[in-house]
Amino acid sequence: MADSNPDPGWYYCTKHGTVEHGDVCRAADRLGPYPDKETASRALEIARERTAAWDKAEREWNDD
Repeated sequence: MADSNPDPGWYYCTKHGTVEHGDVCRAADRLGPYPDKETASRALEIARERTAAWDKAEREWNDD
């Protein structure tokens, strides 16, 4: 049975530089959802880490 009232998740708004719970700002300005406020507050750091990992994987793929 589906949850009739699911948690809306936590987001990081890139426009305002703030953490939001639920759909506060428009989707184009948000990163997430994240499971909690603390993780959402690290959204930019997480994005940098993921980009670096993807860049490394792409370099390794192209070296083959």
